[in-house]
Amino acid sequence: MAKMAFQHQAGTAMECLSIPITLHKEVDCDSEGREMLKCGFKIGGGIDQDYKKSPQGYTDYGIYVTEVHMDSAAAKAGLRIHDKILQCNGYDFTMVTHKKAVSYIRKNPILNLLVARRGVTST
Repeated sequence: MAKMAFQHQAGTAMECLSIPITLHKEVDCDSEGREMLKCGFKIGGGIDQDYKKSPQGYTDYGIYVTEVHMDSAAAKAGLRIHDKILQCNGYDFTMVTHKKAVSYIRKNPILNLLVARRGVTST
């Protein structure tokens, strides 16, 4: 059943194994010297994106980690490229637009994520 996480249709129930990751954002300064919280990863996907045009070859409308910066909070927490974010602080990421996902990730200093990872949570 875990295989479903990577071919999930938004709006349908899904049962899969997931990996809990707690990410504490790190304080950094922008180019103008203002303090900001950085998480150290980028995402792609969302229900408003065409996954068939994804350069990473994703198979559904999920939110996927497309980049993890070395030595970042994300790397230290164990997040990996191609992880599929299922939840963030209890918020369902299986039916979210890209913009809403980015906004939700930015507003929280601590991210409690549930992710699906190929080869670990799927067959």
